[in-house]
Amino acid sequence: MSKKLAKKEERGDISLLIAVVMLAVIGTVFIYSASNYSAEKTYGDGFYFVKKQLIGVVVGLVAMIATSIFDYKKLKKFTIPVSIISFIGLALVFVPGIGVENYGAKRWIGFGGLTLQPSEISKFALILFCAHYVSVRPERIKTFKGILPVLLFGGGTCALIILEPNMSITMCVALLMITVLFASGMKIKHFLYIILPLVLGAVALIFIEPYRLKRLTAFLDPWSNPKGEGYQLLQSLYALGSGGWFGVGLFNSRQKYAFLPFAESDFILSVIGEEIGFIGLVFFFALLGFIIYRGLKIASKSKDVFGYLLAVGITMIFGIQTVINALVVTGSIPPTGLPLPLVSSGNTAIIIFMAEMGVLFNISKKGSLTF
Repeated sequence: MSKKLAKKEERGDISLLIAVVMLAVIGTVFIYSASNYSAEKTYGDGFYFVKKQLIGVVVGLVAMIATSIFDYKKLKKFTIPVSIISFIGLALVFVPGIGVENYGAKRWIGFGGLTLQPSEISKFALILFCAHYVSVRPERIKTFKGILPVLLFGGGTCALIILEPNMSITMCVALLMITVLFASGMKIKHFLYIILPLVLGAVALIFIEPYRLKRLTAFLDPWSNPKGEGYQLLQSLYALGSGGWFGVGLFNSRQKYAFLPFAESDFILSVIGEEIGFIGLVFFFALLGFIIYRGLKIASKSKDVFGYLLAVGITMIFGIQTVINALVVTGSIPPTGLPLPLVSSGNTAIIIFMAEMGVLFNISKKGSLTF
């Protein structure tokens, strides 16, 4: 290999890292805009959520640099430890004194003043497990018996997450599992064996929990209960509608003044749309789409099965959450709480996502992919 080619190989996809940092910075700016009023009113500090996010971004940058340098092939050695940590973390949310309950859900574990959301770790654990398992013997994914370990791992993860309860992340994990299996070469008939029970299970989960059924009703007709279940969706639509073509201007959102719940997290896209308008959202989604495109490009250029499936999994969980979040805030699917990757407030999520993007960059270096 010539020195020039070797240098090109080590360079990697710098454009991916630039796009990730840009998105994290944009997210921090809009978190301030969306939360400064509620933060001042609740905590007496308009920068409360921004300070927390900046800590996450800084730690995430360190993690991204570390994973971009660390040879991704060595991650195979961490498959079992990460898997064990993932399941222990998901179980600890139910332990009194450790699990932290918020809005009726136990999705976090607390250590002093710090909180951690184990479900964010579990998504990467599933990706790592699938990539390692398939890379050892790729041919076994062609049989239903061969995909059972992945189904058991993913199913166990989903079972613990739905108990929190957290249906949105459960859906993401299930879709992620199916996507990685499909990318691994799973047969269509096995895909159908899996997807039909999952659809029936999702329908059952909606009907056995009254609050989920109310959300579905609110989605179909939010005006039937505009001050109850339909309130959040209506406020989101008001925000997006107010944005028009060019928006009301940065920091000039009106819906953030206690009208739109979770404006800094699950519904931050509504505030973004209100402030920068349709034209601004086109450029914003172009940036999100660019990251997904580069991730899939990295996967296609990967020189080994393990790197290929890692890249597919990381890219698809980013894409799945982005699409679902956008569909929710626009009223295209029933409301469900799901953050926008690298943008919404939440330290665990941004640290994990930035670390994953570092892994993607590391894979691109081995695949000789440059912009």
